[in-house]
Amino acid sequence: MRNLTDKRCQPCEGGTPPLGEAEIKDLIREVPAWSLKEGHLCRSFKFKNFAEAIRFVNSVAGLAEEEGHHPNILIRYNKVDFDLWTHAIKGLSENDFILAAKIDRLGVK
Repeated sequence: MRNLTDKRCQPCEGGTPPLGEAEIKDLIREVPAWSLKEGHLCRSFKFKNFAEAIRFVNSVAGLAEEEGHHPNILIRYNKVDFDLWTHAIKGLSENDFILAAKIDRLGVK
């Protein structure tokens, strides 16, 4: 399996089936800091202060634009929560795991 950070998000269209349970189980191993909550891929990051959190969010925003895949983001002072799932297919796609892996790479200091 190619490293998720080496892959690019591919456009998803309605009618494409979401990943199955076995596929999700395999891919979640590639992003162990993320968890599954109500069918979404989720993770929180904590920073020293608001400015550092916003710098990180801005980096993720640039990445999301490059990939054409956008997370839900909640910012609370020094904490940033991400929620990923593919709206067009109403479930998880490989894109969610690719973006999660790339967000992890940005968050590593």
